[in-house]
Amino acid sequence: MEYPLELTFKLLAIAQQISVVDARGQMVFYVKQKAFKLKEAVTAFADQTQQTPLYTINANKVLDFSARYNFAEASGRPLGSVRRRGMRSIWKARYEVYDEREQLQMTINEESAWTKVLDALVGEIPVVGMFTGYMFHPAYLVTRTNGTVVMRLEKRPAFFQGKFLITKNGDLPPEEETRAILSLLMTVLLERRRG
Repeated sequence: MEYPLELTFKLLAIAQQISVVDARGQMVFYVKQKAFKLKEAVTAFADQTQQTPLYTINANKVLDFSARYNFAEASGRPLGSVRRRGMRSIWKARYEVYDEREQLQMTINEESAWTKVLDALVGEIPVVGMFTGYMFHPAYLVTRTNGTVVMRLEKRPAFFQGKFLITKNGDLPPEEETRAILSLLMTVLLERRRG
């Protein structure tokens, strides 16, 4: 994969679908969230034909604020998980990324809590609230447990669709890189209505 990775999805779709394209314009993943499920179920495919599943992401609880989302290869081999930090995420989004042995590896933190607050306030204003996608752009940092930033996810200006950009700030082993990207995809699906 060549960075940056661009994530795009339509905001008004029933079942969320995200296209992940690298810097060369090549499809990395085509992600589809199953609609009308009490437990989140997401599949990452090799392309838009949805013929070759690569990874699955499944929630461990039904509609829970601090559910754990488990990653697995298409063969069923576990890769790890991501979990939202419950009440801490109300003010500033925070997620924890675990490996397959449930050891904390990375965290995903929102850069600025004020972006979340302003987006929520302005979003409630009639007519003006429709344009928050152009005004507020949350960003998230993926950091190792020692505080080293390894990736950054940033919302890009868009109207009636979501656009995000993932940049890589450090070297990661392939399995950790996959785990970080899957965690960011789940973050986008959970935080998509903002900004």
